[in-house]
Amino acid sequence: MRSSIVVWLFDLAARLPLRVLHLLGALLGWVTYLLSGRYAARLRENLGYYNADRHTSELPRLLRASVAEVGKSIAELPWVWRRPLPEVLAKVRHFYGHEYLDEAQRSGKGLIFLTPHLSCFEILALYVAAKIPMTVMYSTPKRAWMDKVIRSGRQRGQISLARADIGGIRTMFKALKRGDAIGLLPDQVPSQGEGEWADFFGRPAYTMTLVGRLLESTGAHVLLAYAVRRPHGEGYDVHIVPLEIQTGIPVTGQINAALEKIIRTCPSQYLWSYNRYKAPPGSLPAAESKE
Repeated sequence: MRSSIVVWLFDLAARLPLRVLHLLGALLGWVTYLLSGRYAARLRENLGYYNADRHTSELPRLLRASVAEVGKSIAELPWVWRRPLPEVLAKVRHFYGHEYLDEAQRSGKGLIFLTPHLSCFEILALYVAAKIPMTVMYSTPKRAWMDKVIRSGRQRGQISLARADIGGIRTMFKALKRGDAIGLLPDQVPSQGEGEWADFFGRPAYTMTLVGRLLESTGAHVLLAYAVRRPHGEGYDVHIVPLEIQTGIPVTGQINAALEKIIRTCPSQYLWSYNRYKAPPGSLPAAESKE
């Protein structure tokens, strides 16, 4: 019942132009920031780690922009999930790095797309899946009724969803073996035993080791992919760049370094409010794990 109501509300909101939803989202971002002390404190703290080696005068401007962009990322979901797929894909105005995707596809090997919590990663998956079948890992929401809403929005076109569990990992292995693509959010905090500590903007962050295991077993190509939100609801630009994993160096550290480079190109659209530095239940804190 609840999922049906939410879908109805999403359909209603999706009738609005993307520009209007972004304006409302910016307002939502500020309301949330002003009313939630814990949320606001985490956003400021994480921005501080990013800005530690930069001019402190940049921080207030970046904070203001980040608050609005987080709100936009929520408000645009009904439009991305519920509008007709061809209309959504048409909002991608530029596609940079298509040659890397073409080259990887010609190899016949599977493709691992790594996407940070940057801008509208929902439209990115839909756009890539229009070119190659793609399996995307997702975490089951705490509220069961939201599962139907999320699945109906994300599982469109050539996208399949795999739960973040053993069964889902097997599904992703099979997709890579077929030469298909998979999508992961590598800055998502994994469960205890499924990650290791690696620096992220100068502070240890528990980082998934799944990418390294997938590479070792399949020899797949790794591509970094991200979308950038254009102003005034104009749409999005999609970027794809290759990631060459070097042997003898922890994969987690290489991935975090690559993500940092991407985020620095568009820092205001990164989800700084996400609790990236938390220790999952049962895991040792970073300092203790090195002893």
